[in-house]
Amino acid sequence: MKICTASLKSIVPYSSSRMHDSAKLKDETHDAFDKRTWREKATYNEDGVICIPGMGLKMAVDEAAKRIGQKIEGKRGATYTKYFVAGQICEADVPIGVHKDDLECIEIWANADGVRGSGKRVRRVFPYVKQWAGVARFLLLDETIPRDVFEKTLIGAGRLIGVGRFRPEKGGMLGRFSVENMEWSEV
Repeated sequence: MKICTASLKSIVPYSSSRMHDSAKLKDETHDAFDKRTWREKATYNEDGVICIPGMGLKMAVDEAAKRIGQKIEGKRGATYTKYFVAGQICEADVPIGVHKDDLECIEIWANADGVRGSGKRVRRVFPYVKQWAGVARFLLLDETIPRDVFEKTLIGAGRLIGVGRFRPEKGGMLGRFSVENMEWSEV
């Protein structure tokens, strides 16, 4: 098994939209509830430090592999996509150096039902991190994925797919990142 330790740095801000199960107060409007609980839409660790979800990074890399569609030499047109989906994972959530209490927010007009173009819009509040950096550790469980292909795909994930709310994969512009450094080891 290969391990890629990658230093990631924001190109643009990051915004998250994690579901949470905070209870609405009696007679509280949805607007007031959203303004009171927006910090809960962020993923954070036990120390209160905001994290990029590891699964979000894994899925960004999977989607980049699919879109890049690099063919496996000698395998009659087969691509690496299925090997990425089943054979790589980001080991854990990635702390990005911002404490929950220092988090900024952004207010936007969003579709009430989450469907683009559906008509009714409501004001929503989301966590917003202007600049961030973190170290992600990816485990490559499938030996079929060469280092150079993984590196190209991770860089593509940062530039083309992104992470979080309103990322390029979903037609947005947030959550893009660069890969500053990659170190490799084997188990």
